[in-house]
Amino acid sequence: MLVYLMAIAGLVLLVMGGDFLVRSSVSLSFKINLSRMVIGMTVVSFATSAPEMIVSVHAAMTGHSDLALSNVIGSNIANIALVLGVTALIIPLYIDREFFAMNWPVMIFLSLLLYLFLKNDGQLSGKEGVVLLALLGIFIYVLIRRARKLHLKIPEEVDEKLKFTPWWKVIVWLVAGAFSLWYGSELLIESASQIARQFGVSESVIGISMVALGTSIPELSASVMAAIKKEHAISIGNLIGSNIFNIGSVLGVTAIIHPIHPEQHSLMHTDIFWMIGIAAILAPLALLPSKNRFYRWEGVLLLILYITFISLKFSS
Repeated sequence: MLVYLMAIAGLVLLVMGGDFLVRSSVSLSFKINLSRMVIGMTVVSFATSAPEMIVSVHAAMTGHSDLALSNVIGSNIANIALVLGVTALIIPLYIDREFFAMNWPVMIFLSLLLYLFLKNDGQLSGKEGVVLLALLGIFIYVLIRRARKLHLKIPEEVDEKLKFTPWWKVIVWLVAGAFSLWYGSELLIESASQIARQFGVSESVIGISMVALGTSIPELSASVMAAIKKEHAISIGNLIGSNIFNIGSVLGVTAIIHPIHPEQHSLMHTDIFWMIGIAAILAPLALLPSKNRFYRWEGVLLLILYITFISLKFSS
């Protein structure tokens, strides 16, 4: 029972830490006069990837490479198949014009590049981590230039009220966020390892299911709440952007700090293909039956894929 309480406490701390970090990062960015557009496309994206980042870095440094890689693969699958599936089930979604122009092609490219890096020598090295991080930097630069040129909509999660947050509160949020993320990751990794041993399954199975779901909770809760409020401006591009940041920043930084060595056969021979396949299927779903709409039946299809994936992981 204690190990499950540890897991729940770890998940709660990760969610709280992510929220504190977003608030402090955005407030701090306003204070150094960054534009709302830049904050939304860079600071918020990095901050919302913090749970994945902390868990992956911590896991790799403590010798749990499979947990680090499976966390990102599982989070990317959950962001599309679970979060997008649930959101589309609540309310049909519009697809913005950047979906085919930038977001989806970059996500597919980075997913395939990650596979090639891992397939090449059985690890994600520090040099390869630098390449992923550099490509993310280029993506952000091009994204901001296109947003300014095309007058694209500013991400709604950037709250203008945070501009007036006092310094003491920014510091409290920052410290609380850092503590919650780090201690939450310790609890989650330790409990995940114990649960894996209890049920006789690999750490990668726990990482790709429970841990990945835990680090995707911020995206899930935000998307569901927006859908319940019938905010039609929910962007598929935001979830795709999260996947891009997970590969570019989370795995990039983790590999630079400590090379990632996938040990479980399933990570390279099934799981990563599920991630690439679910990412690839978004394109035809975005075109059929009509362009630029994502319907409820498509959300159901994604949810069925996610349930099938998780069921296969625990039955194997």
